[in-house]
Amino acid sequence: MGLTRTHYCGAVRASDAGRTVRLVGWVQRRRDHGGLIFVDLRDREGIVQVVFGPEIGLAAHEVARRLRGEFVIAVAGEVVHRPAGSENAALPTGQVEVRGSAAEILNEARTPVFPIEEDSSVAEDLRLTYRYLDLRRPPLQRNLRVRHRAYQVVRRYLDAQGFIEVETPVLTKSTPEGARDYLVPSRVNPGTFFALPQSPQIFKQLLMVAGYDRYYQIVKCFRDEDLRADRQPEFTQIDVEMAFVDREDVLAAMEGLVVELFREVKGVTLATPFRRLRYADALARFGLDKPDLRFGMELTDATDLFRGSGFKPFAEAVAAGGQVKGIRVQGFAEPLTRKVMDELTEFVKAFGAKGLTSFKMGADGLTSPAGKFLTPDGLMAIAEWFGVERGDALLLLADAPAVVAEALGRLRVKVGHERGLVEGDRLEVCWITDFPLLEWNPEERRYQAMHHPFTAPLEEDLPLFDSAPEKIRAKAYDLVINGQEVAGGSIRIHRREIQQKMFDALGFSPEQARERFGFLLEALEFGTPPHGGIAFGFDRLIMLLTGAASIRDVIAFPKTQRAVDLMAGAPAPVDPQQLKELHLKPDLD
Repeated sequence: MGLTRTHYCGAVRASDAGRTVRLVGWVQRRRDHGGLIFVDLRDREGIVQVVFGPEIGLAAHEVARRLRGEFVIAVAGEVVHRPAGSENAALPTGQVEVRGSAAEILNEARTPVFPIEEDSSVAEDLRLTYRYLDLRRPPLQRNLRVRHRAYQVVRRYLDAQGFIEVETPVLTKSTPEGARDYLVPSRVNPGTFFALPQSPQIFKQLLMVAGYDRYYQIVKCFRDEDLRADRQPEFTQIDVEMAFVDREDVLAAMEGLVVELFREVKGVTLATPFRRLRYADALARFGLDKPDLRFGMELTDATDLFRGSGFKPFAEAVAAGGQVKGIRVQGFAEPLTRKVMDELTEFVKAFGAKGLTSFKMGADGLTSPAGKFLTPDGLMAIAEWFGVERGDALLLLADAPAVVAEALGRLRVKVGHERGLVEGDRLEVCWITDFPLLEWNPEERRYQAMHHPFTAPLEEDLPLFDSAPEKIRAKAYDLVINGQEVAGGSIRIHRREIQQKMFDALGFSPEQARERFGFLLEALEFGTPPHGGIAFGFDRLIMLLTGAASIRDVIAFPKTQRAVDLMAGAPAPVDPQQLKELHLKPDLD
């Protein structure tokens, strides 16, 4: 009967009643009711019911008797309305069925290792091993359709804004300043290596030098770093660069892109301009530079309350230059059992905190294991400072400021989500600005770039290169949606003398700077325009657009958290002859 189809299975509608259609797809399920056999036929668009019977088509009925789940078949038949009372309101095709007058088995199938269904409680490792089966499931198909649509929206918007799509090299030079590079040995140049790009950073700046003015690319990037749910060794970026701009120009253009994406793909209108938070304010109020703004429970500084207090752990931390901060959790006094408190304490220890102290507001006032070291007036002052009410709990940390911010910020997110404070469909978007340009690396005893070595400082902070480099603020910006960092960028250094100051602050000798970035430094001497850009984590954006819990559910063929492709069996040893050609010898000791 041939492979030509007239309709996708999920596209058949009541308006097609009376037409003869030809369908191809996979058998979702088969039900034998004696004389009649019902088959749910599935393709990428959905499911339609096909009914086979001797009076409809004897040969087709014989074929239907042999069908099993995931067989690939072709069917022809008339679309008819289902008998009254047998409609399926849960399916877009549920008003009709196809009377299968002809059928052909195109390929048989083994019984799948897990059900091809909407919901699956199958272990992720098994799903990834048989990813081609997992990708047949409706949730994964929907996610990849959203991803496809998002690609088109991005390209249409940027094209309309005058951006030019340019591909940059995948084999490039290693610049060990940031995450580890993936290295590729060169056979024709023994002993030398290419690196897979962590981003097209240098090349997109060179495109600005070359006069292309507005560049973009949807590009694969690679980082050899420890993984977690929102990271992959290879990931996709929307990479953008603009010339003759400052920060406000970039932010305005990118807000338009984000608004267009969420409107076209998710049907949500985001208000502009997006909220802004300075980096220092984000850390002070939320502990993290990617705050989840869908709930309150902000961090409160109680350092002065415990300065010289009788509670030694806090008093000593303050005397050593540390902070005391806490969060008020409404209605948490009763749920905060000893077991829960022990779990929360272990949680904050993972971020460097030494411990966690709790207070509860009950009928007799504020109580705490630390209460015996505090006066009644001291307890009252704490209660008033945090504004606690009966039934509330306080969770307090005392430590170095960076530890307090990270540990308490993470705890805020954990407790807020577990307490159900987050509305499922709510979207909170903000820019984080005024990052520090540099951060101190105690192991290497030098400054390193918080973003990358080409990030421009604020003009008013330029004199601080010579006096207080740690106080220099960057023209950098991150976009955060619902506590997820989805984009990061900056205005770049476009003047050779400022770039040299940056390299000096990073401890690069002139020789090291030339070795790593010589071609960019030379390009800066040939008339470089002011420029800046941004890179969106495309996979993270798709997570937000689909509501997926893991980045692996929005990528067709992802790696595990151990950077392993379970389906293909990669990475894997290679033939010794290949290593010999590359002048490589394994050293596994």
